Amino acid sequence: MTELPARRLLLVHAHPDDESINNGATMAAYAAEGAHVTLVTCTLGERGEVIPPGLAHLSGTALGEYRLGELTAAMSALGVDDFRLLGGPGRYRDSGMMGLPDNDDPDCFWRADVDEAAGHLLEVIREVRPQVLITYDDNGGYGHPDHIQAHRVAMRAAELAADAGCPVAKVYWNRVPRTVGEQAFARLQAALPQLPFTKTATLDDVPGVVGDERITTVVDGTAHTAAKTAAMAAHATQIEVSGEYFVLSNELAQPVFTTEYYELVRGEKAGAPETDLFAGIEDA
Repeated sequence: MTELPARRLLLVHAHPDDESINNGATMAAYAAEGAHVTLVTCTLGERGEVIPPGLAHLSGTALGEYRLGELTAAMSALGVDDFRLLGGPGRYRDSGMMGLPDNDDPDCFWRADVDEAAGHLLEVIREVRPQVLITYDDNGGYGHPDHIQAHRVAMRAAELAADAGCPVAKVYWNRVPRTVGEQAFARLQAALPQLPFTKTATLDDVPGVVGDERITTVVDGTAHTAAKTAAMAAHATQIEVSGEYFVLSNELAQPVFTTEYYELVRGEKAGAPETDLFAGIEDA
């Protein structure tokens, strides 16, 4: 096996597009610095709502296959070569929104055995030996069942990795500090007349918003803004991008965050705040 770079970052996400929205600038920044960036996506988002009318015929397996192509294009934009589907393509299916009958599909990720799914992720950890893992908080950022399950699986895999002798030094959750979000939405309101969007989301629609005091780590990815927005635009079934703003299928405009924020939940903090996810890791 080819020797891996000294710095190794693992991200665990629920669907294609989540990685670009939440961590696109971080991924591009570390990839550009020569770190090994690994993305594990837990489903292909087969139940996602499709934005472009010309692609509205896509659903189920066909949509998942199409979204895999979008994910491939997004990773190319970010400079990331190592991206995988948890347990292999098609192993876990999109669970739909919380409370829908889709949640009862025995093949959906929400119904997956957490230890079994974490075992698949452990295989990746054994191979890549990441020092840093990024995932969602225990509410999945906003309550989607696949995001909650991705959190459970990632955190369980980190436990298993420690027991298996390949510990992950630091685990982070995706976050947005409340004051940063408030300022970004104020700019969005001012810019709205010049945008192709007519309505805005609110800060309550943004996953992972917390009080500023919860933020431990700030990654300035502004130099990689073009890469992040290109990656988001590659997910055209799910996202429409216009400059510094984007909409999902709800047609509510949101800001693109190119400085990305994290809460360290396992490991030792090195700085107040940290500006490097690998800060304090001796072998990184």
